[in-house]
Amino acid sequence: MNLNDLYAVILDRKLNPQPGSYTNSLFDSGLPRIAQKVGEEGVEVVVAALAQDDARLIEEVADLTYHLLVLLAARGLSPDSVMDELARRHK
Repeated sequence: MNLNDLYAVILDRKLNPQPGSYTNSLFDSGLPRIAQKVGEEGVEVVVAALAQDDARLIEEVADLTYHLLVLLAARGLSPDSVMDELARRHK
């Protein structure tokens, strides 16, 4: 799965809520909770990078990436917005 596919699933959950969906539980909890999860996952990435093996680091980066995409969707933004900003900085 690539980032665009994952983002599409997240958007689908936002537009078509499914009972029992973790993604929907995040949207239902609101922006403060989503932002909190991004912060928690960011800390876990740092800990994994400094004190755990590569497999754990990959798991934590995956969690952070997912929660960042949920945050973008909650704010009505897309990964393309981020990529456009990175391209702008590269010029």
